[in-house]
Amino acid sequence: RFEGEMNVDLNEFQTNLVPFPRLHFMTTALSPVINKAKADRESGTVKEITDHVFQPQNMLVKYVDFDVAEDKYMAISLNYRGDVKSKEANATVQWLKQQNKVTFVEWCPTGFKIGLNNVPPATVENDDMAAAPRNAVMMGNNTAISRVFTERITRKFDMMYSQRAFVHWYVGEGMEEGE
Repeated sequence: RFEGEMNVDLNEFQTNLVPFPRLHFMTTALSPVINKAKADRESGTVKEITDHVFQPQNMLVKYVDFDVAEDKYMAISLNYRGDVKSKEANATVQWLKQQNKVTFVEWCPTGFKIGLNNVPPATVENDDMAAAPRNAVMMGNNTAISRVFTERITRKFDMMYSQRAFVHWYVGEGMEEGE
């Protein structure tokens, strides 16, 4: 959509982030998301916004107990928008790896893709969110997403079973109610 030094499109996301067809649920995050009142306290460097994008409170999926060592990534796409140079982005990725801010599965240890776009982030008139000269979006294929599905499905199953919803169909086919 935009011209850029290292621009990516949606087809490349699919190719680079999904190693197997069944492993296609992404974790996404955006940084900086700052109120105008707090904007003067944030420096907004590439390293800072990249660090923020890997913190669970900035992810668009709610992880109750996200653990960097246990919840491993299969692949990560970091997309920067605004005044970000490729040398700066690559140095930040190396810093992330050295500081153990991210861990990868053993069979895919290098899974970073970086996208750069020199068009600054758009602003909305009368918005409470502060304008930033650059931002980062992280899309990652993380193993923690399985816990989200497991917890939600288990909770809904328990709720339905406590109401005996659909149990009569199984009993009619010969199963006992306790199975």
